[in-house]
Amino acid sequence: MGKKIKQFLNFKATWAGKIKATTFLLTFIYSALGFYWGLEPELSLKQDRPSTTRPEIVGLETVSAAINIAETVLSKPGGYLYNDAFPPGVLMDNLPNWELGALVQLRDMVRTLRNNMSRSQSQSTEDLNLVNAEGLFYFDNNSWILPSTEGEYKKGVKELLAYMNQLKDLEDQNTQFYARADNLTIWLSEVETRLGSLSQRLSASVGKRQLDVALAGDSAARQSTEATVERTLKTPWLKIDDIFYEARGTTWALLHLLKAIEIDFSEVLEKKNALVSLQQIIRELEPTQDTVWSPMILNGSGLGFLANHSLVMGSHISRANAAIIDLRRLLEDG
Repeated sequence: MGKKIKQFLNFKATWAGKIKATTFLLTFIYSALGFYWGLEPELSLKQDRPSTTRPEIVGLETVSAAINIAETVLSKPGGYLYNDAFPPGVLMDNLPNWELGALVQLRDMVRTLRNNMSRSQSQSTEDLNLVNAEGLFYFDNNSWILPSTEGEYKKGVKELLAYMNQLKDLEDQNTQFYARADNLTIWLSEVETRLGSLSQRLSASVGKRQLDVALAGDSAARQSTEATVERTLKTPWLKIDDIFYEARGTTWALLHLLKAIEIDFSEVLEKKNALVSLQQIIRELEPTQDTVWSPMILNGSGLGFLANHSLVMGSHISRANAAIIDLRRLLEDG
């Protein structure tokens, strides 16, 4: 009887050791993968090309930048993470929010390409490839299967590639890209709205009191529901790093698009004497991609002892957004 008890205890101890070893091994593997997958893609701007370079075919740089953003989101280490259902991807939140920020900029650009930059006027025919691409990139960004988000976005990339190949075909006069000041101002207006929202969300990391100015300047204006005259805005503690990395992804994608715009719209910008204004916007956004040396996103008070990464990011974005507003007005009035 005693021998059987000893055998049972030895068997139990052996299995307990195996379970502990397996758990440790899986934890190590998932941690290593999580660290590797959590590395942000590098900023791959074409720094060697002079800003005054004329594009061989107008529009190729902008479309190519959009394709590069989509392919990077899909093919970076770990692939597309936002819809992951298994570890370590399902346990990560920084890179998925980075993906969301880049995706929003991609969607805005594809919509502008479809509605404005590829059309000579409001009554002209839409490009079929861009129509399909917009629908595909607006697919649910959190669908794991049937169909998967990655599958739909890859189809969107194919549609953008088809549009770009048609632009390269000099005999195809139906597919066009119009580098006009009015088209650029429409896209800048979209960017201005996105950055303004991000700036507000980042600055709310420390909490701030805000007056309701939604109807200021128009005595006849109305809104659907009454709002309090003053309220306090503060980002929940667990959402601070999410917003920070969404801003990182937004500015990463925006830098690629602005650099492409600098080339495709070079003649328009030079004629309006606005090229240096665009270059200054790029300069303002570049520090947003500096390496974050802290192991976590710090949320110190405004003038407190600890740093506040959200306020630093918000400062860069606010300065860039102010420059975008000036550029848009210059293009409209210049």
